[in-house]
This record gives sequence, structure tokens and C-alpha cells, in this order.
Amino acid sequence: MTIKINDQIALDESEIEERFVRASGPGGQNVNKVATAVQLRFDAARSPSLPERVRAKVLRLAGTRATASGVIVITAERFRSQSRNRADARLRLVELVRKAAQPVKRRRATVPTRASRERRIEEKKRRGTLKRNRRSAPE
Repeated sequence: MTIKINDQIALDESEIEERFVRASGPGGQNVNKVATAVQLRFDAARSPSLPERVRAKVLRLAGTRATASGVIVITAERFRSQSRNRADARLRLVELVRKAAQPVKRRRATVPTRASRERRIEEKKRRGTLKRNRRSAPE
């Protein structure tokens, strides 16, 4: 089965490893007995599903969630049930890869208008005059 990211990218389920661990926080006795937290591991550096451009960007966006070997680790323990935490971890992975897959919007150089340059100079003159008037006159 595959996890669809966008029209061009889909991750294979075999690329994702899920480990269930005990969660911290509220949950009463249940938190001590049941492993509800999900630790999702995705090897982005070796994934055949990711284009090179997306691979580099997803590792950069992952930040501290990525290991030195290029494995992204997402821990989900927000919910009390294992199934909701599993869905949450997968959703966070999909959002991360989707964000990395978005093309970079190129910056278009612009030039300030003549009117805005004149307004800036006028404001600078006004501020300078205001400061000059605050000075005490020499005795």
C-alpha cells in the first residue's frame, strides 16, 4: 500500500517503520500498561520514492527530528489511543514531505517607487529636525 503525498510523490508503506512505546503524561493506569505512543521512522536519505530535490529539503525541514544517517523520527503521543497516535504520526510525516515538495517561490527584485523614496527622505528630514530641536542651545 502507498501513502499519497501529491500527484508525483507517493511513499511505500514498507519505507515506514513504526514502533510502539509507552507514553508519558495523563492516562491513569492505562499509561503504565499499554504502549500507546508511536515512534515513526522514515529513512529519507535512502528512500526511492523521493526526488533528490525533495530529499534534501525534507531533511533540512526535519531539523532535530532527522538523525545523522538521514532517518526522520516522529514521535506521536498526543492521544491516549495507539490508533490515533499512529494516524497523527503519519499525518505529520505527510505534511513534512508535502511542504518539502512545494517548489521554491523565486524572489522577484523590485525597485522602490519615486514617491516612496521621497516619503522616506522627508520622514528622515522630519526626524532629524525633531532631534536637532531637542538639543540644548550652546551657552
